[in-house]
Amino acid sequence: MAWDEDRMHRWLLRRSVPEGLAGSAGHDAAVLVARAGRPVVCVDQTIEGVHFAPGTPAAKVGAKAAGRALSDLAATAARPTALVLALAAPPDAEEAWLKRALAAVGERGARFGAELVGGDLAAAPGPIHLSVTALGVLEGRRRPPGRDRAMPGQDVLLTGPVGGSRARRHLAIEPRVAEGRWLWEQGATALMDVSDGLAWDLHRLARASGVRIDLESVPVHPDAERAARASGQGAGWHALHDGEDYELIATLAPGRAERALAAARRVCPGLVRIGRVRRGSGLHVRADGAFARWTWEGGWRHGR
Repeated sequence: MAWDEDRMHRWLLRRSVPEGLAGSAGHDAAVLVARAGRPVVCVDQTIEGVHFAPGTPAAKVGAKAAGRALSDLAATAARPTALVLALAAPPDAEEAWLKRALAAVGERGARFGAELVGGDLAAAPGPIHLSVTALGVLEGRRRPPGRDRAMPGQDVLLTGPVGGSRARRHLAIEPRVAEGRWLWEQGATALMDVSDGLAWDLHRLARASGVRIDLESVPVHPDAERAARASGQGAGWHALHDGEDYELIATLAPGRAERALAAARRVCPGLVRIGRVRRGSGLHVRADGAFARWTWEGGWRHGR
């Protein structure tokens, strides 16, 4: 059945009122309960034909849309507090599919303490498009982490193996929210999630910080091995370039990195050291015992 905006609004109003909402449910702007800490906000899009294939189950699409935005909060060490969703869909889109997608956004957000508190619906030609804004708070008074805050001499850590996400993991994002907060508490100055490929994201981190990153080793996910058998590329290539892994890159002083690695079993069991920050510029990847400058041969860039 084709969808109807008013019917969707009435369905949304029948759902439980989010605990973090201080104002009226269904109002055009959500008035939230005050939270202690510095406000953090980010927005991410999930577009049919770009981030998910036509025919993908609605629950997986909604979960991914929420997960992408929550992953950005994780890279800021923020505690999620709320989600807002803007959805555009063709007039003949199935209403039941849209409801399942919206419900999945809310359920995924609530799991991390960020209930769906508002948004907007629009009928428009073209693919289905979900845009999720995630709100959070950064508690404490320490300087926030950022991609421009890697410093020479630091170690580069990664929260888990990468590569081959297209097989299944790109629709089952596990935002590293607790891990991001913990790494910041351990002394991480730079944090960034791996969304567009490990090599490309490390290159962007090095560029933003004005440093050189030497990538010494990469933990390869089993999905990268499967992708390699199908593509003819090596598993290491997939680990460097596939993207949509949503693991966190962190840079810490060597002593702090060692302590974090020793304590990681209880909070971040996949944490590994992958390289070092040095003076210079760009990403350099070790191969055959020597470092070579990465030459932009992979990764995801919109418009390329």
